[in-house]
Amino acid sequence: MQIPKIDLSEYEYTLPDERIAKFPLEKRDASKLLHVQDGKIEHLHFYNLPNLLPADTLLVYNDTKVIPARLIFQRETGARIEIFLLQPIAPTTVIPEIMLAKHPVTWETMIGNAKKWKDGEILKGHVQINGQDIVLSAKLIDREKKAVEFSWDDVEIAFVDLVEASGEVPLPPYLNRKPNAEDKSRYQTVYSKKEGAVAAPTAGLHFTDEIFEKLRLKGIQEAQVTLHVSAGTFQPIKAENVLEHPMHSEQIQISKETIEKLLSHQGKTVAVGTTSVRTLESLFWFGVKLLEGKGEEFSIEKLYAYQDRKSIPSKNESLNAVLDFMKKNGIESILGNTEIFIFPGYQYRMIDGLITNFHQPGSTLILLIATILGENWKNIYQEALDREYRFLSYGDSSLLWI
Repeated sequence: MQIPKIDLSEYEYTLPDERIAKFPLEKRDASKLLHVQDGKIEHLHFYNLPNLLPADTLLVYNDTKVIPARLIFQRETGARIEIFLLQPIAPTTVIPEIMLAKHPVTWETMIGNAKKWKDGEILKGHVQINGQDIVLSAKLIDREKKAVEFSWDDVEIAFVDLVEASGEVPLPPYLNRKPNAEDKSRYQTVYSKKEGAVAAPTAGLHFTDEIFEKLRLKGIQEAQVTLHVSAGTFQPIKAENVLEHPMHSEQIQISKETIEKLLSHQGKTVAVGTTSVRTLESLFWFGVKLLEGKGEEFSIEKLYAYQDRKSIPSKNESLNAVLDFMKKNGIESILGNTEIFIFPGYQYRMIDGLITNFHQPGSTLILLIATILGENWKNIYQEALDREYRFLSYGDSSLLWI
């Protein structure tokens, strides 16, 4: 397809600081819900969601779990060094595997106060786990790449246990505050399972066990995917040419059961959050990749979906190609990476609707929202501002239909 020229200024809007939700509401499902269908806008609350979804809906959500990715060390001089985990490097790049490692691991990181961390200097911290004092060591092995090796003195302890016991919740920078005790549970969905995200899939923060019970009583089905959200989700677009914006690769995992459910489902498919959308659309393009004979690596490049093609397979053809690949290789889930960039001009292949929060101006997520709402996105956002909706991670929600 012809990639349209994108003027970033068309995707900016003024977001007053007072509209950014700095803290979560007392009740998750008490948030406002802006419902947009066929151009009509309704102002409701999230607890109304079960009434808005048809009984034949398949709800797809991201079950990633946020890890306390900010690790704080102190030099003997007292200088504070903050290490923010980004992507695993060794002994594996597979997030679920490295989290369970019981031997030294190396991560790509962001480092606060890096100038004070001398080459060859080993930082040490003490972590309390089950009454034991574990010494966690950090060594900067590549300053340019910000690669840090972590080691510890108990082979029975997994890396995830150390992170959970000692790390700080990686709140988004725009909240401009330190995490508190409440954030440890509230900056996490009630259905989070698989550790590895450094940012929450925030559309899911509104769900409660009571909401799920009402959805199930109505007959609404559920499916899970996993996308480990990276710190790149907070990166504003700075490139004059939006298409040159670097999309950070994020790791995804999808089970055979979920793919079979997507294939057999006849009703509406609604994604919970932009992370679920990116996962589902990446799954579709992996099937296309297999059908086009372009290799069997599940890796979706930033603009792969926009390549010129004589024809594009149907959703069922694509998903069947993925299932055939899994059957041939005897695997029950597929692990991949995606940089997929969704912007106006893109045609959704896997979803009929999206549950999502309100996003930062000039961000890749605003482009994704504009792909659903069209040019009307700015009017809808302005109405949300006028009606005092709360914005960003701890803010209110919306249900948008394509």
